[in-house]
Amino acid sequence: MRRPGKPRPDPAVEPAYAALKARIIARTGHAYYSDKDDLLLERLYRRMRATGAPDLAGFAALLDEPTQGEAEWARLEAEITIGETFFFRYSEQFTALRGTILPDLVASRRSEKRLRIWSAGCSTGAEPYSLAILVREILGEALPEWRVTILGTDISAEAIATARAAEYGRWALRTMPPEERLRYFTHLPPQPGVRREGGFALRPEFRAMVRFAQGNLLKVAEPPGGGEEGYDLILCRNVLIYFDAATVTRVVHGLGRRLRPEGWLLLGHAEPNPTFSAFLDPVSLPGTVAYRPGGCSSPEPVLPVPFMLPELPVLASVERVVEVSKPILEPSFEAADATPQDEVEGETEEGNEDAAPLDRVRMLADAGETGAAWRVLRQALDADPTHAGLRFYEGLVAVSLGREAEAERALRAALYLDRHFVMAHYHLGLLLLGLGRRVEAVRALDNAFALSQSLPPDTVLPEGDGALARDVAAGVSAALGRSFETMRGRA
Repeated sequence: MRRPGKPRPDPAVEPAYAALKARIIARTGHAYYSDKDDLLLERLYRRMRATGAPDLAGFAALLDEPTQGEAEWARLEAEITIGETFFFRYSEQFTALRGTILPDLVASRRSEKRLRIWSAGCSTGAEPYSLAILVREILGEALPEWRVTILGTDISAEAIATARAAEYGRWALRTMPPEERLRYFTHLPPQPGVRREGGFALRPEFRAMVRFAQGNLLKVAEPPGGGEEGYDLILCRNVLIYFDAATVTRVVHGLGRRLRPEGWLLLGHAEPNPTFSAFLDPVSLPGTVAYRPGGCSSPEPVLPVPFMLPELPVLASVERVVEVSKPILEPSFEAADATPQDEVEGETEEGNEDAAPLDRVRMLADAGETGAAWRVLRQALDADPTHAGLRFYEGLVAVSLGREAEAERALRAALYLDRHFVMAHYHLGLLLLGLGRRVEAVRALDNAFALSQSLPPDTVLPEGDGALARDVAAGVSAALGRSFETMRGRA
């Protein structure tokens, strides 16, 4: 229930809102808020209260002030950017970095002994510092012989300041075993008014490997300047959720242009899109998908599998659907428990309580608020266990939490409920590829290809984040290493 005395903001009675919203999106590129007025207004009202502005018109005027405007813009950007992060977030991607990506780069750059890494949208620094820890472990005693540059950038000046301080609470280290905390951090004692329970400071040898700068990813959509040196590895995770589909494509294209030959690009779990295969090569790794500049990847040949819908259990009733899916509804995800971050972001979920459950799940999942998304999913599925869209997002959230078995069951449940759900076939195929189950993966991806080919090429696919039918067909072709003509002939 909504807290008493907390009225819902109404854009219709805020005459300055539309213009202010347009300014924010133009400056930050955060088209994520285009259809989320409640959420944006909640965050604007926080800044209004903090500054003492009487209304949105007064707050907009403050942003234009020569002396205070830029400082308030920085605080507003920090407010509207979801900065939840922690060390070694998305363990499957760090497994891929440890086992495949970084060893590949070390081998290919051995003659020059140089690595350039960029963490784009680094928030408060946990990601680039995690990379520093990993690189130092991989290079070991050879580290002094290498020139390693790790750059972290973020639009929020406040986030960058926190990153440079390199001091974190227990929540940011929550996935790290105690022995690793002692190896990488020194303990900070409690400090009245600052730290109630103490904190952790990253050790100097890791801090020294990372530098930070404020930056807006919209500039990445522009062609790189002459003489700009490329990167061996770029991570841009959970940032693209803010942009519209056209901007996402331009930004990812720009990131690809800034990769050195044989470089690697990692995006967030929910962010890969079939359209990217037009200018990048997708590479399936256990639990994730990475990208390389065109021509760098060499997918293994895949034996032909005739087109057929996936083999799904024969379910006699709605009750049977619930029974088969019950393990999905009740996993013991830590993210589903109440946490300090949930308390900070709690207003996000409450501020949209009147939205349709699927819309709320989509918003929370896109924002990386997996704990809140999972709670809404469980409530929604209790009320409507045969909703294919909810099952689909259940699968995506499970993937983001590293629970592949639950993700597979959820995606298969979505396909039982809607056998023509193209994006469910597509994501199931990518998941199975990452798990090394190629025959099953090819069947799912073939289904996605055939179903997308049966639609007009410009059809916008449900839950495809703007992807068109032709984009999915091209993405499947690239993922399987087959020509489009061969795929079309088999379908």
